[in-house]
Amino acid sequence: MADASSAVTGKARAIEPPPTSLSLLYPDADLLDAFAIVLPEDAGDDVEALARIACEQQAWWIRALTWTRDALVAIAGVKSTRTIAASAGQGRVIGFFPVLATTPTDIVLGADDRHLDFRALIGVRADGSGRRELFAVTTVHCHNRFGRLYLAAIAPFHRLIVKANMERAVKTVQRSGTERVSA
Repeated sequence: MADASSAVTGKARAIEPPPTSLSLLYPDADLLDAFAIVLPEDAGDDVEALARIACEQQAWWIRALTWTRDALVAIAGVKSTRTIAASAGQGRVIGFFPVLATTPTDIVLGADDRHLDFRALIGVRADGSGRRELFAVTTVHCHNRFGRLYLAAIAPFHRLIVKANMERAVKTVQRSGTERVSA
């Protein structure tokens, strides 16, 4: 449930992972986290537009971390963000994440690699106070020791990035509105 301070400050906060289409992946996940942020009242209902704002309009420091990640993992034979995006083929991509499934209220992104499988669900829901919030759930399943080491190295950055992307998305919607940003 959203608290009053998160609505005032526009800060993303950790939440219990809600029931979603990813729920079957929760019990044995090597990483499972969820974050939410209250949306402005005039934010549109287009979850794909909100996901695009969150994943494609990133801060410079996130782009720098992504570039560094790609440079470092190339040595280990892990897919770069460019390769992950290309794996979608003719399918849709948000940021560099292939779109795996959509509903009117959420969108599932993800990719599989030799070391781990990654899924993220971005959705919109009503909180306990009747406000709408943007939420993100991430699950990761590691296949081997390298996957667990990789996950341990990136997990702290992942959490910072998810929260920062959600906060930036809300600020963008506050300035421009979802419809104008997605058009």
